[in-house]
Amino acid sequence: MSNILTGLVNEQAARYGEREAFCAPAADGSGWVPTSWNSFKHSVDLLSWALASLGLQEQGAIAVFSANRPEILITDFAAYANRAVPVSIYSTSSAEQVVYIVNDCSASILFVGDDKQYSIALKAMEQCPSLKLIVVYDPSAVTGMSDRAISFSRLMDLGREARDKAKPVVEARSKSASASDIATIIYTSGTTGEPKGAVLPHSCFDTALVFNRRRLTMLSDSDTSLCFLPLSHIFEKAWTYLCLWLGMRVSVNLDPRAIQQTITERRPTCMCSVPRFWEKVYTAVQDKIARMNPVSRWVARQALKTGRRRNLEYKRLGRKVPWWLETRYRFFYKKVFYPMQRVIGVENGNIFPTAGAPLSAGIVEFFHSCGINIVIGYGLSETTATVSCFPEVGYVIGSIGTVLDGIEVRIGEDSEIQIKSPTVMREYFNKPEATAEAFTADGWFRTGDAGYFDESHALVLTERIKDLFKTSNGKYIAPQALESRLGEDPMIEQVAIIGDQRKYVTALIVPAFEALKRYASSQNISYADLDELVKNPAIRRMFAERIENLQRDFASFERIKKFTLLPHEFTMEAGELTNTLKIKRPVLYKRYARQIDEMYDA
Repeated sequence: MSNILTGLVNEQAARYGEREAFCAPAADGSGWVPTSWNSFKHSVDLLSWALASLGLQEQGAIAVFSANRPEILITDFAAYANRAVPVSIYSTSSAEQVVYIVNDCSASILFVGDDKQYSIALKAMEQCPSLKLIVVYDPSAVTGMSDRAISFSRLMDLGREARDKAKPVVEARSKSASASDIATIIYTSGTTGEPKGAVLPHSCFDTALVFNRRRLTMLSDSDTSLCFLPLSHIFEKAWTYLCLWLGMRVSVNLDPRAIQQTITERRPTCMCSVPRFWEKVYTAVQDKIARMNPVSRWVARQALKTGRRRNLEYKRLGRKVPWWLETRYRFFYKKVFYPMQRVIGVENGNIFPTAGAPLSAGIVEFFHSCGINIVIGYGLSETTATVSCFPEVGYVIGSIGTVLDGIEVRIGEDSEIQIKSPTVMREYFNKPEATAEAFTADGWFRTGDAGYFDESHALVLTERIKDLFKTSNGKYIAPQALESRLGEDPMIEQVAIIGDQRKYVTALIVPAFEALKRYASSQNISYADLDELVKNPAIRRMFAERIENLQRDFASFERIKKFTLLPHEFTMEAGELTNTLKIKRPVLYKRYARQIDEMYDA
């Protein structure tokens, strides 16, 4: 056995025994149910025997189409024990996407979460020749409608029944497992085009785990992590594997909509997330500060000034904090920061890795001032997640951190960030042309992201190259920079910058509706519905003033000249966001063509 993941559960069970490996909410809502390492190992054994008895071949693919639940971890590690390849599918995927991925990787078994995914899987099965069986995790889901579907619990029973024959087979497979075996295929959600499957051998994970442990020396088995992002996302998958490898307890959040409640129940020391989570928290905190009485608001501002000086001017740089500043900070920590952290649920915080999209420097600075250690990082599905992240000391706000030891990064043509590392994927599955395009002639992976190294060797991300556009006046615009800046405003929920081959820059803006309603009430603005509210002249003037203030540091040609307020959010269900909450610009351009044209007609 020559890779980490194949033997991980067995080794941790031997080390930790009855200690909790992970927990998840009880089905009846009565609390959180822990699973020990011994129980985790037992479940992995049963499932691995069941999969072997069903004829799953070494390096054969199975697919997992489910929202987060502990069974996904059991499935992954049972597959690894068989030298098989678990392939994740986002739980929000359409039938067409499921069919595409199952057929592309030739999955023989499809694990699904609940009734919704089960019904999609049944339709998909008719178009997937390789698919022999559907396994349903949710015990309350109906599985009697098809003789090609069984419950997860029944599959575990099959494992018990097959033990004597299957156990030697699985043990032999595990012993012969190689670092060159394919561990998984991560299908990129993609803002355009069909998904591409990044082939990640076990060697990618082996190296990524070691590189991350080397950088994140503050982590230990006394930490607790909250599994919030989808396990189909390389960031959460690689992070959760790291947590399990380090012996950290993992709480599996089942419903992303319940994250605010979950985080206050579990109070983790760590949680990886995308910037959208912290933008929402920031908006809520700013809104609360704005509604404080003058004295409380003054205290909050003094606390932030003190926190900024102590945490950013001293702690960040590894400098000794003067006693008077430390004393002042401890006072404000007790009176302001700790109560705020408790409300969010992060008062036990160690680090909170954040990546996937830009998070404005102002928001990062705010949370660090409050003593919340957001660790900004950068990575891709094709690089087994992390390429760079904030170091413990000397991180540069506004950057994506420094490159992990062992990974090489260079800046290529068009300022493209290019990578050479043992963590880079082997290829795009079944796509030789796309694979060739993804690498330079001398073997560096082309990220498609633009950036540069600053004087301290921190990597700064400037733009997704394909998102960069040019106005009809020949000026280049980086939309994400302006979008992340506007995202700081508590009145703004979502932004899409427009301007490719246009005379000037415009924006589609989704307001933060609860904050907007409170503002309307305070100004005695009446309205029948949100559509009427966003068209109100007083509301538009208020937004115009805020936007002008937010973009004052941008060049005149980069600034928004006109904007449209929308009465509803961009959603994944409408196809406007990817599964990682990035906006799909081509979809928005098409769907809101009338509103966009109207901003240029005058």
